[in-house]
Parts: sequence; C-alpha cells; structure tokens
Amino acid sequence: MPDRVYLDWNATTPLRPEAKAAMAAAWDLAGNPSSVHTEGRQARRLLEDARSAVAAAVGARPQDVVFASGGTEANALALTPGLRRGAGQPVHRLLVSAIEHASVLSGGRFPPEAVSTIKVTASGLIDLDHLRELLNGPPALVSVMSANNETGAIQPIAEVAGIVHEAGGLLHVDAIQALGKIPFDIKLMDTDLITLSAHKVGGPKGVGAVVLAEDVGELEPLLRGGGQELGRRAGTENVAGISAFGAAAKAAMAALEVDSRLLQDLKHHLEEGLKQTPDMIVFSETTPRLPNTTLFTVPGLKAETAVIGFDLAGIAVSSGSACSSGKVQPSHVLDAMGQGRELAQGAVRLSLGWSTSQTDIELTLKAWRKLANTLLKGRRNTG
Repeated sequence: MPDRVYLDWNATTPLRPEAKAAMAAAWDLAGNPSSVHTEGRQARRLLEDARSAVAAAVGARPQDVVFASGGTEANALALTPGLRRGAGQPVHRLLVSAIEHASVLSGGRFPPEAVSTIKVTASGLIDLDHLRELLNGPPALVSVMSANNETGAIQPIAEVAGIVHEAGGLLHVDAIQALGKIPFDIKLMDTDLITLSAHKVGGPKGVGAVVLAEDVGELEPLLRGGGQELGRRAGTENVAGISAFGAAAKAAMAALEVDSRLLQDLKHHLEEGLKQTPDMIVFSETTPRLPNTTLFTVPGLKAETAVIGFDLAGIAVSSGSACSSGKVQPSHVLDAMGQGRELAQGAVRLSLGWSTSQTDIELTLKAWRKLANTLLKGRRNTG
C-alpha cells in the first residue's frame, strides 16, 4: 500500500516507540504485580514506575492515580454519587456540559433524574451563567472536558473550578484530549478528579486512569473483587499496557513544548489553505483550541462523502458526525453550539500529531482542492 497521510490523531494515535519498548519489556515478565516473590515485585516495579510517570504528567501524587481499562471506564468510575472533598458535603447530583464524550453524557453511576446538562456558547465554550444557575441547590459534581475532541476548543477550567467550588461542588475534568497537547496540572487547575486515556497520547488502546486531588474521598469501586489499585479497581492490572502508558506519557511531556509549537504552525498553514475555498467555516476558530485540531465544513458538504474522498486520496480523516446503527447523525457538539443540522452533517475533522509533516499538509490541501472542486461543482449544478 502506498504511504498514507494519517490525520485522525484525536481518534487514536500511533504507538510511540517508547511505549512499544515498554510493552515488550513487560511481556517478558512472568510475575503478577500482587505477588510478593521476585517476579511479582519486578512486575510491581513496572506498574509503579508508570503510575509515577502518569502522575507527574498532570501534577498529581502517584498514590492518587487509579488505572482502568480505558477512558470510558475511567469516566464511569469518576462519576460516582457520594464523592466528597475533605470535610465537604457528598454530591448526589451531576452537571455535565452538552459537548462531553458519550461516556460522560451517559451520567456514569448517577441516576438519570440526577443529571442535568450545561449549555455551551456558539463558540463551543461552557456557558458560565448557566453553570451558576444550575449550581443553585445541593452540592453537585460537575463534569467539563478540558478540550473538545471535535472542535479542539479549550475550556476555561480554572474559572469553572472557582465557580463550582464556591457553590460547594466538585469538578471532574475529562483531560483525555489535553494530555500531551497542552499543559494540564490538577493542582493549578484546582480540579478534583481527572480522567485520562493511553491511546490518545501514544500508548496502547485499552488503558486509562482516574487521577484524584489529594483530599478527595475514596472512590466507590466500579469493579469489586481483589484489592488491586488500593481497593479502588479490582482485577489484575494490565502491566504491559500500563507500563506503555507511563512511557508514552513521559515521552509526550518531554516533547510537549516543541510538538505544540510545530503543530500550531502546521495547523495554521492547513487552515489558511482550507480557507481558499469559498464559504469555508472553521468551527471554534476564534476560541483557544488544541494546537492540532481543525473541524471545518462548507455549506452543502456531506461529511461522509468528504471522508471517503479523502480516504481514496490516501488521507485518513474523520467526520464530525457519529454513526449509530448505520445512520449518520449530526454531531451533538455542533448541535449544542447551535450550528444547525446542515453544517453539523458536513463537519470534517483533521487532527495532527507528532509525526505530521509539512508534506502531509500539502498533500491534504491538494486532495481537498480536487475534492472541493468536484463537490462544489455538483452543488452548483443542483443549485
């Protein structure tokens, strides 16, 4: 197969060499990390080294990192009724922003009647006035992602935290898209829980984590059984996957400043090229965004057609729409932003990563010009 251009890094990333090497080393170990013999202690050392690396990436203590099977499980574990911070009151209702991942919008372990949705603005940022309104009442757990996976919009987490804590609530942040792309520190952001996923930062699929603030009470286990993860998540740990997660997080943080600057430059060049197309729309353009993410459309564009066209040209991109039972549904993110069904159905996401090159961007723009010419021609002929 000819070389292809991969521009779907927000969906998943290639495995970093450091992560691959860590997995290979872990596979050579026979021990269970809960065993006290030499082989078990060797496996435990890999596990705890990874825990320290993940903790360091977000400014937390190693003992406050709980590994899980991925971001979805991590979110389900974090969204637990009864959580409290210090001597504060336990929370028994949940507020989630309208643009969260499906695993957060589902409410975790909160009953449906205890879940409310926070509006967002047309630019994709949380509506702080609506948040304040919803916080009137008993203390709530609030869930707001640090950066949106579709638009790349970065939320004002520190400001949100101040509002939530003033009302006596707790703040959960899905930082899955932020890790490795922008700095995120659980203490500086004053958040109570954050969730992470390995495969969005160059680690393997099937590994995630919940990270707690120092004075947040113990999580109610989602999986019960053995006493793994300090009793917070039962089941023998995925040593190879977790070790790779730690290696990927460490590598990503070491390269964060350089990669962020390079990706920002590539994204700027990409968007300047895309804007040569008449009526081009880049969503959340005026809002602080991840350095690697562009969500765009042209009125009348069908996302599925564009994604197929890119794929045939050797370029992997994704749609801003989600497929369910074979039907393409408009992006819930753009719907929440009030962008309208037509635009939501035509959104295409390009997300870059550490190996994206200037040549990749040029090939993408060349493919888009050909594709747009065909699509726009068809639109004119039917208009």
